[in-house]
Amino acid sequence: MLIAGAASALAGASEADFKAAYAAAEAANKQAASLRNQWTPTAAALAAAKKAAEAGDFDTAVASSQEAEALAKASIYQARSEKDAWKALEIH
Repeated sequence: MLIAGAASALAGASEADFKAAYAAAEAANKQAASLRNQWTPTAAALAAAKKAAEAGDFDTAVASSQEAEALAKASIYQARSEKDAWKALEIH
């Protein structure tokens, strides 16, 4: 039974895996856009994910989607953390 589980894990990512990962990345990127803090590397990772998926390389497509999601979340964090941080730099 363990061998069957390992074999399916080695089979790689599916189109459904890609679609789920890409949707999560797009949602995070849209949130970053709403905060006016989209990063260009996020768009590049999304484009790479789509290109890999079109070529049928779902392992790469999922990895690029996950990278895009991580970048978008980092840009969201940056926007939120810097929203009020400038006040600390103000001369009193």
